[in-house]
Amino acid sequence: MRVCLASTSPARLMLLRQAGIEPLTVSPDVDEDAVAAAAASERGADLPPAELVLLLARAKAAAVAEQLTAEGTFDGLVIGGDSMFALGGRVYGKPYTAEEATRRWQEMRGATGVLHSGHSVFRVSPGTAPVEATAVAEASVTFAADVGDDEIAAYVGSGEPLHVAGAFTVDSLGGAFITRVDGDPSTVVGMSLSTVRRLAAELGVRWTDLWS
Repeated sequence: MRVCLASTSPARLMLLRQAGIEPLTVSPDVDEDAVAAAAASERGADLPPAELVLLLARAKAAAVAEQLTAEGTFDGLVIGGDSMFALGGRVYGKPYTAEEATRRWQEMRGATGVLHSGHSVFRVSPGTAPVEATAVAEASVTFAADVGDDEIAAYVGSGEPLHVAGAFTVDSLGGAFITRVDGDPSTVVGMSLSTVRRLAAELGVRWTDLWS
C-alpha cells in the first residue's frame, strides 16, 4: 500500500523512512496563515495550540487527498501534520530570524514546554470518497538550565533552529540542550509515529503493510 506525505518537511520524511516507509511527497497548496486567520476571525480569538495544529494538519492532508482522488490512480494513505510549541502560555511556531531564535532560547533554557503535533490521515482509493482519521499528540520538553549565551549564539548561527517549530530539534544539534522528553519522542521530531499507526488502524490499514 502506498503512502503520500502531504509535506516537504525533511524531518517528517526522515521519520517515515526510519520506520521503513518510503513515501511519495506532495507539497500541499495551503496558505497556513490564511487558514489560521480565518479560524481566529470566526472564533473571535486565536485557537488553542492543539486545535490549531489539527486544523492545519487537516487542511494540508485534505488538499493533497483531493488532488490524488481527482487523479484517480492513488491507493493508500495521505498523511498530513503540523506542529507548534507552547511555553508559559505563549505559542511558538518557526522563528525564521536569528534574533527571534536567540530570544526564545534565552526564555526556554531551564524551562519546560509542550510540543503539540496535529495528525490527519486520509484513506484514498480509486472510485471512493476519502475517509479521514485525526488526532493530536503532545510531548513535554525540558531544556537544560545551564545553556550559555555563547552556546545559544553558536546554535542559532548554525541555522538549524530558524525553520523548525519552537526553534529547536531533539534529533540533531539541539538534542544536547534538552534534558527530558515526556511522550512519544517522534512527536518532537515532527510527527508521532505511534499516533499515525493508530490512525492507520482506524482506517483499516495495518502498519506493517506500509513498509517498503
